[in-house]
Amino acid sequence: MSSKQQFDKTVNHKQPDRLVVDFGSTSVTGIHVLSIQNLRKYYGLKDKPVRVTDPYQMLGEVDKELIEIMGIDAVSAKGPKNSFGFYNHEPLKEYLTPWGQNVLVPVDFNTTKDENGDVLMHPEGDISVGPSGRMPVSSYFFDAIIRQQPINEEELDPKDNLEEYGFVSESNLEYWKTTTEKARATGKAVVAGLGGTALGDIAHVPGIKLKKPKGIRDITEWYMSILMRPDYIRAIFERQTEIAVENYARLHEVIGDNIDAVFICGTDFGTQDSTFCAPEQFDDLWLPYYRKVNDWIHANTNWKTFKHSCGAVEPFMSRFIEAGFDIINPVQINATGMDPVHLKKTYGKDLVFWGGGIDTQVTLPYATPEKVRSEVLRLCDIFAKDGGFVYNTVHNIQANVPVDNIIAIVDAIKEFNGES
Repeated sequence: MSSKQQFDKTVNHKQPDRLVVDFGSTSVTGIHVLSIQNLRKYYGLKDKPVRVTDPYQMLGEVDKELIEIMGIDAVSAKGPKNSFGFYNHEPLKEYLTPWGQNVLVPVDFNTTKDENGDVLMHPEGDISVGPSGRMPVSSYFFDAIIRQQPINEEELDPKDNLEEYGFVSESNLEYWKTTTEKARATGKAVVAGLGGTALGDIAHVPGIKLKKPKGIRDITEWYMSILMRPDYIRAIFERQTEIAVENYARLHEVIGDNIDAVFICGTDFGTQDSTFCAPEQFDDLWLPYYRKVNDWIHANTNWKTFKHSCGAVEPFMSRFIEAGFDIINPVQINATGMDPVHLKKTYGKDLVFWGGGIDTQVTLPYATPEKVRSEVLRLCDIFAKDGGFVYNTVHNIQANVPVDNIIAIVDAIKEFNGES
């Protein structure tokens, strides 16, 4: 059976012939460029600059060679622009990272440095305007720079927080048609982030793609607004959802069944130990809009809907189901209440667990390869029964993870599948 056929069985909660694997199909299931380089060296592949696919997190391209070696079943249909608002595809140029790695980046990947040596990224790659992202000297990815304008309560307008959301253009429709056709031709499952449905995703709130963001752009202020200005938040989500559903209708006309899953939202509702808000707040501010998007997709397409939320979100699992999500990621098994056995037993018939294959905070970076292997096998044994599990780690594989530990994951998956 092909990767897509195995994927179809898996996401429809039927037992596949083998475990379905993803490394790199989304911005939350990827691998840092440095770890990609280390993997290529380990496998004896040609020494070449790794392409940066996500400049914000400095994730790297998992190319055809690694897809084959690692047994990957899902690929990405990537949007035209990245988080910083510039075109994310060819032509490319070489760029030397602060840690000394030569990588390939889009031509508008333009950076400056501040007096401390931190690398600064500018919206739309325009260095004539102030930076919106900062990579500290000792870091391996960018952080958002908060550029909150003074708030006048009487003049707050939800339209200001909707500046980056608009109707899809004819050129972008053609782009998505071509891009998804190419992805479908790989024979893999295809995942796409079509955009517009990031309801309060903190990665998007600061507006790092905007040259002069207006509205509520400070992360702390945004979280306070959930309590202090719920009508303002609700007005944003209402209009954002209206635009998104209309865009999905237009996109579906050209994409059709060229994609299998759509990344809906990356809003995090959990910390390590608890939730960011009460379940009742979720019911009030998010659930109606999530349901509207999911209901449209399920009524009009064959796409599965993908929800990302880090942290201790077990209390929200039933609500994710009620909202109509098919897939939950990253399944942070080391957070409070996120016991794999409990999650699978309680929610496994309704939710596909996309992730949860190894803890990336402690086990993957610091344990021995043998410990990594045993944990992967244990978690696969729990999650893979009766389908409903796409293998991935708990969020992205970061820089400086021992390459032997990444190899231990790949080998353990093959062992689980009876391929070694």
